[in-house]
Amino acid sequence: MTAAARSGAEDEVRERLPDVAALADALDAVDYLADPGLATAMFLAVRLPQPLLLEGEPGVGKTEAAKALARVLDTPLHRLQCFEGIDAAEALYEWNHPRQLLGIRIAEARGTPLEEEDLFGADYLLRRPLLQAIEHPGPRPAVLLLDEIDRADAEFEAFTFEVLAEAAVTVPELGTLLAAHPPVVVLTSNRTRDLHDALTRRCLYHWIDYPAPERVAEIVRRRVPGSAEPLAVDAASAVTRLRSLDLVKPPGIAEVIDWVAALSILGVTRLDEPAVEGSWGSVLKNRDDQELARTRGAAWVAGA
Repeated sequence: MTAAARSGAEDEVRERLPDVAALADALDAVDYLADPGLATAMFLAVRLPQPLLLEGEPGVGKTEAAKALARVLDTPLHRLQCFEGIDAAEALYEWNHPRQLLGIRIAEARGTPLEEEDLFGADYLLRRPLLQAIEHPGPRPAVLLLDEIDRADAEFEAFTFEVLAEAAVTVPELGTLLAAHPPVVVLTSNRTRDLHDALTRRCLYHWIDYPAPERVAEIVRRRVPGSAEPLAVDAASAVTRLRSLDLVKPPGIAEVIDWVAALSILGVTRLDEPAVEGSWGSVLKNRDDQELARTRGAAWVAGA
């Protein structure tokens, strides 16, 4: 990619997102409500550019932040869901062995000479999220989401960040593939383990806390348009009460949305004791948590 083309792409991003307020408005337009601190962190991640590490309890909107950013930029989102034991092949690439074997059989049937390099071309490469993000042709950078990076081991964490720092991948059979548009990188963590200092030092950082009940209610009304406004407010307040208990899996925003959607289908317009009793499974996804909440009573949850 020429310097002029790269400069043109950067100008397009600057025009789309000239300042933090513009990004906050754009996020609002795609129904993601970001507070000023989060909007600033996301803006800097795009414009510096620098990886953004988002931490917070499950369900506060970390993954949704990356999805919303991709919508705002009108660019692909490449998501790598991390897990214990994940390796480089699942993040970068691997060779399509069944297709290679098929190529060998076709060549044999036709009596066509087949060189090793014929089997290790770009057509036989299975691209995984990191490579897909690096190869994205533009005009704007892709968003690369490394979701729950804390679930992977420290070695994989170091490997992925080394690749991202270079914005390049070396495939021995093909050479080095350099990003024309280095991706906007968002990492999320639920803090199941501490991340290495080498990673956190190179990232922008933002902690996403549980929003206030009023903000949760506004989010719910956007995600469940047919719901009654009082019901969204009631459910947001009820979840705030539930989080005061010693729960194994405190409900996040996603659970509030699920709960209001379920209650709306059931014809509920205000949260009361019978409504809570009939819908525990929509908001509390753990048996022990349900038992603990029941000891306080459905009326307490409903705020009666």
